[in-house]
Amino acid sequence: MKKLKEFKTLTELIKQYKLRIVLSSIAVLLSSLSYILVGYLNGASIEAITNLNLKLAITFLIIYLISEIIFGVIEKVAMTTLSKVESDISRKIGFKTYQKALSLPSYAYEEKSSGELINRITNDTETIVNSFEELLNIVSRLISSFVILIYIFFNSYIVGLEIITFIIIYSIIVKYYNPKLKKAHKEIKGLNDEYTSYVTESIRGIREIKTLGIKKSLFFNLQTLIKKMLSKSYEEINLYKKYDIISIILKALLEVGVFITCAILLYYNKTTLTFFIAMTYYIYRFTWIIESITSFTRIYNKVSVAINRINEILENKLYSDVAFGTKEINKCKGIIKFENVSFSYPNEDKILDNFNIKFIPNKKIGIVGKSGQGKSTIFNLLTRIFDANNGIVSIDDINIQDLNEDSLRKCISVIRQEPFIFNRSIKDNFLIINKNLKLDDIRKFCKMAYIDEYIMNLPDKYDTILGEGGVNLSGGQKQRLSIARALAKESKIILFDEATSALDNESQEYIKKVIDNLVKNHTILIIAHRLSTIIDADIIYVIDKGKVAAAGSHKELIKNSEIYKNLYKKESE
Repeated sequence: MKKLKEFKTLTELIKQYKLRIVLSSIAVLLSSLSYILVGYLNGASIEAITNLNLKLAITFLIIYLISEIIFGVIEKVAMTTLSKVESDISRKIGFKTYQKALSLPSYAYEEKSSGELINRITNDTETIVNSFEELLNIVSRLISSFVILIYIFFNSYIVGLEIITFIIIYSIIVKYYNPKLKKAHKEIKGLNDEYTSYVTESIRGIREIKTLGIKKSLFFNLQTLIKKMLSKSYEEINLYKKYDIISIILKALLEVGVFITCAILLYYNKTTLTFFIAMTYYIYRFTWIIESITSFTRIYNKVSVAINRINEILENKLYSDVAFGTKEINKCKGIIKFENVSFSYPNEDKILDNFNIKFIPNKKIGIVGKSGQGKSTIFNLLTRIFDANNGIVSIDDINIQDLNEDSLRKCISVIRQEPFIFNRSIKDNFLIINKNLKLDDIRKFCKMAYIDEYIMNLPDKYDTILGEGGVNLSGGQKQRLSIARALAKESKIILFDEATSALDNESQEYIKKVIDNLVKNHTILIIAHRLSTIIDADIIYVIDKGKVAAAGSHKELIKNSEIYKNLYKKESE
């Protein structure tokens, strides 16, 4: 029962296509059972010829021809239908896994490599469904072989017992090798995850790799990984080699043994020529069973490993989904409160300790402090990248854990130091936010972010493809495009997370202008390493050791806060 539960996800999707699958399966089974008739007709026609009854022999052969055509066509139609169902199920499993992956908590992406998650969403779903049609073929072979076995027992229990003995011996061999093969395949999957992650990381960081001059180091590391993969693959191949050699020997013994037995029975008139000829045809059905069990073992091991890896995501075996509430904010005012909030990252010391703060709208608010004191944590908790261990984080006096996801996400936009830009056109980067946006709307937001003029000077203007991660844009241009995207969301709260720390002075001035314009009707929070970007803020909060150490304007803090004074002094040096 436990093994059947592994396939719960697959069976739930199969139910949606049960009529097509049942009808196609019946058709495949009938086609498979037609081999029983074909074997008998071959034997009967040969026996009729030996009895010089040509008319009867031709009759049997005509029936054989008609059967082959009819059942052959039925089988092809059925398999085509199943292939379409297979494609549909594959896409649905992939989509369900993708949906679930995007609902995982953020620490899942810190513990699991991108390569592993990508492989689970893509390769593992393909493995599961691509095996579906083959498994059906194997099952139909087994059923038709069982029916043939009944016919064999009806004619000769000696031959029937002989076949069953070989099947039992083979089953014992399968039971011995199966765990070893499954373990080897699981280890290969893990190495493939590592390989995919390594290659993905290398491609995304190609500019950094070139400028650092670390290609040789990466080549060496990847070659080491490939050697591990090859070693494990050779181990699996050697296991299958031994397994296949034993299968070949058993098949040969079964064929020769049955032929010798049938020949002896025929010699002593214990069976008919029709049965003997039919057995020369039927015996291959049972050698096919050995092949089928071999194939099934390989397929099952792959499917079992793949379905377990997918189920770990779909059934929350590794991580629970981020739970959201049901409350909505129809019109966000942008009032933010942290009340007695404590938080520590997994396996780390407490970073916020009984933290209290209130942010109000229409103010330019700066957040400063030494590294590791909790500045970015404030944003992580507010956006629910992580949840507080204790205390309440609220927007407009509603605990953010009680808000539904749409309300929370619509209220807040984040402009990061390295904003993520999709590898699509500029226009499409906005349509992801709101598919109903018109080009005029997009241009309006870009003008507000001082990026429209640059875009309109490009050859393809708003249809320009930006490259992976916005590789075709400078840092300042990415920041301004990211701000324009945030404006398209119409979020009341906009968070700037070190957004200007890596920009040149000209780009910084552009961003500063945008922020000054946004302050009029937004809640603007700015985490800053470069204090020059928030020197004119309405209020600046100094965070130290997980608490608010000081608050005030730049002038006030220079007078009253030793921490702020030291930060400013270091920057001025």
